[in-house]
Amino acid sequence: MRKLTIAHESWPLATTFTISRGSKTSAEVVVVAIEEDGRTGHGECVPYPRYGQTVESVMAEIEALRGEIESGLDRAALQTRMEAGAARNGIDCALWDLEAKRSGRPAWALAGLDGLDAVTTVYTLSLEAPEAMAAAAAKAEAAGRPLLKLKLGTEGGDAERVAAVHEAAPTCRLVVDANEGWKADQLPDLFAACASAGVELIEQPLPAGDDEALRAIEHPIAVCADEAAHDLSTLDALVGKYDAINIKLDKTGGLTEALALADAAQERGLILMIGCMTSTSLSMAPGQIIAQRCKVVDLDGPLLLARDRENGIRYDGGTMHPAPAALWG
Repeated sequence: MRKLTIAHESWPLATTFTISRGSKTSAEVVVVAIEEDGRTGHGECVPYPRYGQTVESVMAEIEALRGEIESGLDRAALQTRMEAGAARNGIDCALWDLEAKRSGRPAWALAGLDGLDAVTTVYTLSLEAPEAMAAAAAKAEAAGRPLLKLKLGTEGGDAERVAAVHEAAPTCRLVVDANEGWKADQLPDLFAACASAGVELIEQPLPAGDDEALRAIEHPIAVCADEAAHDLSTLDALVGKYDAINIKLDKTGGLTEALALADAAQERGLILMIGCMTSTSLSMAPGQIIAQRCKVVDLDGPLLLARDRENGIRYDGGTMHPAPAALWG
């Protein structure tokens, strides 16, 4: 008989982190543990207010499935018993970890890979005044972080932010994330400003659900769906508007759906990106399996924390090493 444990954890951030929708000072996560035959699988998920989730609602979703989980619910059945989202992600990743521990095979092997390689992850700069973001970029460049992601999405000043960061950290590659904060009539000028600074990818410039303008405008830089992309059911609507997709396990509802989404997105010619919510290494570890096939990796959550959990992933500058087996998988 299995035993399910659900816990809320709060992890302070190193500094206040701001995006177009607001600021936060901590990462609020839900940890799922499933114990069976002396082995325990763990999964971490992040309730996200943008999608109507709270810590309480996510914990209640998981609790509602307790009987089935403790009676042996497997990953395949889980996909039909719960909608994509944070709650399913926590359970799905715990089941992957449990299967790895019980079988003695790493999760990457269960996913059909030959191993995990270290990857280069972005380092995210909080939305601030241009001079503050420039200073943060220069510090990140000096710390050996070669790929920076700029949080943007304000009524004005984003072109200046991009230019300031590029000038302060000229050797760094850049991606930007507007978090749905731009308007269609701003796109030509903002796309041009990004192109001038060598930006390689622009995430979610327009609000999900109000992004049809992306079909008509030229894309001098690859445009990536984030808030508009969740699971397989949302994929076909992206084609023709976006060039890339940001796969996040808290949106797909776990690694199982993320793997299927990655396959389907590549079949449609979309560039793959793996992203994360602000959280600990336990959230990042399953994403490393998807990261092996992605052009852009954004798994820097632990770098934004005041401290990470025990047995956390090792980062050397922008290099992210495979998660230790003691953490997950």
